[in-house]
Amino acid sequence: MKILAIDTTAKTSSVSIVTEQKILAEYSVNLNLTHSQTIMPMCQNLLSCCQISLQDIDYFAVSSGPGSFTGLRIGLSAVKGMAYALQKPCIAVSTLDALAQNEPSFLGTICAVMDARCQQVYSACYQNDGCQMQKQTADRAILLDELLEELKSLQQPILLVGDGAELCYTQFQSALPNLFLSSEQNRFQRASSVGLLAVKKAQQGELLSAHEIIPQYLRLPQAERERLKKQTIERTTI
Repeated sequence: MKILAIDTTAKTSSVSIVTEQKILAEYSVNLNLTHSQTIMPMCQNLLSCCQISLQDIDYFAVSSGPGSFTGLRIGLSAVKGMAYALQKPCIAVSTLDALAQNEPSFLGTICAVMDARCQQVYSACYQNDGCQMQKQTADRAILLDELLEELKSLQQPILLVGDGAELCYTQFQSALPNLFLSSEQNRFQRASSVGLLAVKKAQQGELLSAHEIIPQYLRLPQAERERLKKQTIERTTI
């Protein structure tokens, strides 16, 4: 089984090829370039370095959200295009699940957080006992104050991972002595983590066609939120 995995949900662009046995290769960049400029050249270079053709790929996996609205659309479009052309299955992986997978050796609560702006983060929490990682919450958009109150109830060590981790650590550390910040190399999105979770999903038959795979936004895009806000104001002033 060969899986080509992509993550474009935040600033980092990441591509990986994994099998049931190992991570064959991974390529990540964190530059001031759009994902539309980087993701397909990265896929081509990675395949070339591994001496694998696109036709050799069995499944196409993608981090399907939450995340940047533009980034999500670019990553999903890339996967849908390749999968449709080759008539191969797709696998959707939660961005937050993949972030938690970056730290499989941490014992305690892993809190994956992505900066959603406006004092909110996309977040999910996981309990890891060294044998398995169990998801404790659904993926959600949550206010920072609400997340802090939730984490205060936990006694075990808590590890923050994701592009919102430093933001949360700065605001929470004085109230949470059991709080830790993930290392720089494990903090951000990695396509290899998407790929490793996709292997499990493939084995369980959790496959989608190119037409079926969709983004998981968790909240409306800013333009839509502004439109609804304007409509609410207009209704209240009539």
